[in-house]
Amino acid sequence: MITLTHYLILSGILFSIGLVGLMRRKNLLMLFFSTEILLNAVNIGFAAVSKFYGDLSGQIFAFFIIAVAASEVAVGLGLLVLWYKKTGSINLDSLAMMKG
Repeated sequence: MITLTHYLILSGILFSIGLVGLMRRKNLLMLFFSTEILLNAVNIGFAAVSKFYGDLSGQIFAFFIIAVAASEVAVGLGLLVLWYKKTGSINLDSLAMMKG
């Protein structure tokens, strides 16, 4: 039987993976993926605790996080495509030339 602890452990592992990916990657696309892993880990935690307590507020909050993440990806990928067209790279080191 899967309990709340199993979901919270899964959420913690996913959050750790996303955090390591966020700190170690130099590719902007991989940073977006790591951010999505972080947000999905939080969503799993919210949904699991909400189900455990029989309250829908955690699931509703997770739904709004999914909506915000989708808009963040849409805007971020648009900016990423423009940056790639301008520089030919999506590496974080290429952002250093933006200093004014």
